[in-house]
Amino acid sequence: MYNQYQAINNITWEKDKEYYFTFEVKDISVPYDLTLEVRNNNLYPYQNLWLFCSEEQPIGPLRRDTIECILADEFGKWHGHGISLYQSSFPIHSQYKFPYAGQYTFSFRQGMRDDALKGIQEIGFSVRPSH
Repeated sequence: MYNQYQAINNITWEKDKEYYFTFEVKDISVPYDLTLEVRNNNLYPYQNLWLFCSEEQPIGPLRRDTIECILADEFGKWHGHGISLYQSSFPIHSQYKFPYAGQYTFSFRQGMRDDALKGIQEIGFSVRPSH
């Protein structure tokens, strides 16, 4: 139903930069799986990535959450698939039923201590019917 990636400018995610993913939900009777995709390279200096997530629904207040994405094990081995660019998937919601038909916007902002976080190349978001 929806699958979009956005490139991180200069592979440096500025603290105040937010990435938006907007899509239309028509059938609210169907459950969906919502997944965050992160593509990082070997320059990423941490094991994890903290993100601030916001969900704007057609009706109602803005919903916010904090997400921890574990990108590497304790020895520094990347969990994602790839050779020099690693892709990792993180479920946001499984079997989620949207409460209203209409336009939804999910946004993500990095929540690390770095003002300019290096090594994240792309962030993606997908919405697919659950199986």
